[in-house]
Amino acid sequence: MASNVSDLAGGRRPVIGLTTYLERAVQGVWDVRASFLPQQYFDAVTASGGVAVLLPPQPSAQAAAAVVLDGLDGLILTGGLDVQPELYGAPRHPLTDPARADRDEWELALLASARERGIPVFGICRGLQLINVAYGGTLHQHLPEAVGTERYKIGGGVFAENTVEVDADTKLAGLIGAGPYGVHSYHHQGVDRLGEGLVVTARTDDGLVQAFETPGDDYLVAVQWHPEENSADRRLFLGLVAAADAYAASHRGVSA
Repeated sequence: MASNVSDLAGGRRPVIGLTTYLERAVQGVWDVRASFLPQQYFDAVTASGGVAVLLPPQPSAQAAAAVVLDGLDGLILTGGLDVQPELYGAPRHPLTDPARADRDEWELALLASARERGIPVFGICRGLQLINVAYGGTLHQHLPEAVGTERYKIGGGVFAENTVEVDADTKLAGLIGAGPYGVHSYHHQGVDRLGEGLVVTARTDDGLVQAFETPGDDYLVAVQWHPEENSADRRLFLGLVAAADAYAASHRGVSA
């Protein structure tokens, strides 16, 4: 089970990186590109005992990722626009979002470097999809054509409510329990072929993969839904922060 915030030892709190876009932002006389991420994400991290650091795309992604991860104890690959289908060898669907190659390259570099170091990783929505592609999997580019319903993206900025079935004896079940679990959905893409080495931990009743993880002691958990939207249940973020606390203790000689 995830630790409570009070369970984390005093002193240094775990530092959690959250990926972002570079987006146009207008404030007063300024019209510039800026790092953008909804506040719900970093509120969820700080409420769970972590320190949130935003990670916008950077040039020389592999070299930059290595430097950035020197200062992180955990990594969250956040939600956003569609992963480029060119990365998994598929023709582009008419409804697939325009490519954001800078973010894809940046997140793939961060993920690879985090996995090499054993840094805990948590994927959310697009983050799950990016991880699946990184592990050699593919995506349904428009789920209504695959499952016959708009149940996962009703539009207008309104999160759909769905129920997933969490498998027992998984890291995910250790965090939120096995069995039915209500989630907030906002996505029109999803896992088609599962990436090599990933283990499905939750599905919806139509068979769509809703969560996966890696086996063993390392920490990679990913969910297709948006847990940051549920402020009453921070267990998934508590789980990441607890894993990051353990990473800091074992790799940095400190307890977070």
